[in-house]
Amino acid sequence: MSSEKIWRIHVDEGEDFSKPNVFGRRVESTVRYSTDPREIGWVRENVPCQTACPADTNIPAYIRMIVENRYGRSYELNRIANVLPGVLGRICSRPCEPVCRHGWPGNGEPVNICHLKRAAADLKTEGHRLSEDLYSPSGKTVAIIGGGPAGLAAAHDLSLLGHAVTIYERETRAGGMLRYGIPEFRLPREILDVEVHNTTRMGVTLKTGVTVGNNGSDIKLSQIREQFDSVLLTTGCMAAIALPLRDLEDDRDIVLDLPNVEYGLDFLLDLHRGKTKTVGKRVAVVGAGFTALDCARVAKRFGAEEVTIHLRTTEKYIPVMEEEILEAKREGVAIRGLRTPVGLITDDQGNGTGVRFVQNRLGAWRATGRREAIPIEGSEFIEPFDTLLVAIGQKTVNDYIDIEVELDRWGNVKIDDNGMTSVNGLFAAGDFVSGASTVIQAVGHGRDISLQIDEWLMGRQRRRKVVRIEAVDEPLRERRFDFIPRQHMPTEAVSDRFNDMTSEVELGFDKDAALEEAKRCYLCYLNYEIDIDNCIYCRACIDVAPRDCIKLVKDVAIQPDGTYGSLEETKEWDQVGAIWIDNGECIRCGACYQVCPTHCISISRKEIMYQDI
Repeated sequence: MSSEKIWRIHVDEGEDFSKPNVFGRRVESTVRYSTDPREIGWVRENVPCQTACPADTNIPAYIRMIVENRYGRSYELNRIANVLPGVLGRICSRPCEPVCRHGWPGNGEPVNICHLKRAAADLKTEGHRLSEDLYSPSGKTVAIIGGGPAGLAAAHDLSLLGHAVTIYERETRAGGMLRYGIPEFRLPREILDVEVHNTTRMGVTLKTGVTVGNNGSDIKLSQIREQFDSVLLTTGCMAAIALPLRDLEDDRDIVLDLPNVEYGLDFLLDLHRGKTKTVGKRVAVVGAGFTALDCARVAKRFGAEEVTIHLRTTEKYIPVMEEEILEAKREGVAIRGLRTPVGLITDDQGNGTGVRFVQNRLGAWRATGRREAIPIEGSEFIEPFDTLLVAIGQKTVNDYIDIEVELDRWGNVKIDDNGMTSVNGLFAAGDFVSGASTVIQAVGHGRDISLQIDEWLMGRQRRRKVVRIEAVDEPLRERRFDFIPRQHMPTEAVSDRFNDMTSEVELGFDKDAALEEAKRCYLCYLNYEIDIDNCIYCRACIDVAPRDCIKLVKDVAIQPDGTYGSLEETKEWDQVGAIWIDNGECIRCGACYQVCPTHCISISRKEIMYQDI
């Protein structure tokens, strides 16, 4: 446990320093940095959006900057954590939004966190300059195999830590699935180009069109390992999972044999590599993730008249955002659930003509949080198609590794708690370790492993997570903000979406919409506390509180890790140990602060951040 204090001076922006000894209003306040588990536990419990973010993005802080019209600062707070704000503001899977306290029962709808991230990127000034803290050169070298989200995030952080980083990327441009798997109408390439450049601009050497493998012209991984102090594998999941069909008499992959049947991943990769792709009038897509939806929407833009997505369970369990499903439907994509493919029908010319499905019913819950699909006997039926795209998942490929390395039971490279494989100095991160996940998970894991690599290279920890605690002078939000409705993303008219592949569907918030949505945030990183020694137990704060958030407390449980647990409430005044503000219920409206006659309520801002040590 540690706690450090510094003094911070707040200066008015309009302060005139042109004349000697002329100073405006100054307010001095203490800033503390703590590793006390109670402080870290407080943030983890009370700021659920940040806790849910794999990159640990300080969400309340960047949303508050939008309220203050400081879009550049908001963008920087995002970059500190998730490296690619303009990209993730468009395609993030948004694990933060389902846990947003504004979406809890009785509170309304979650804050549109992801779109506010994009707003910060879109609305910052064109001349915004990036600001980053740099270490001096370490003399250490790191090779990263794969220029996707995990590799880019790790390269960015390792370069700032002073290491000489080289990325080996087999494609002609970096970005991985961001560039080659996601259609431009969801992620404009100019946005991606800028943010890839920003992650590599601090001295990262980017070698594209270079394949690491075992063929004649490839560079061998063993050679790279000898040339660099450490190597990080971030090659992701770049192979489609084969379609398992009950009716096949052998182990061949029939998808590869039929000219009008293709894996959705390969379809998108070829398209974004510049190959000419076509589809028939009737397109069937088998799968339930982002790739399946992207394939269906691309097919509509290619002129398909009928596009249908076929699912094993139901639409409710598709692991994508509700907005993505809605936009696909608006574009004419039909979704059919409770069916599993068991066979393919072909004609005399060797073309696929139909999929044989079996009807399912929903069964028990699986460990993944989704429902089982149980086939119904005697329920088979056939769906005809002109083009079939199969997108049931992706897997890692590790046949390029010419070093003996331990694998887990799924065939992925096995790493220890520090991200290192069984080979000394060889690390792995992102989807290459976990299997197919999300962009934000890959970014978060890449950043976490970069710190482990730095510690291994330098022989000591040089950067750690701490809680930054700073006093706040007054409430930062108003009660009326709770009644602002969720602002919805404006989109391109459906009739205008099919002219090309590059017209972005989501148009972004303007300043007014961004401000209204940002004001909805509860700013959960604000901690309201009552000074028991100065409290006169007048109950004024309880009387004005719009929720049951201020309580008479007899005792507070302490968890084994030192964090605060449940409150033991009481109605008897002779048992009251304190009047306690329950931050789980508090909506940070400031009503209690305004009414307190003894000014015994204080406000502090608690933020998890990295500290150099």
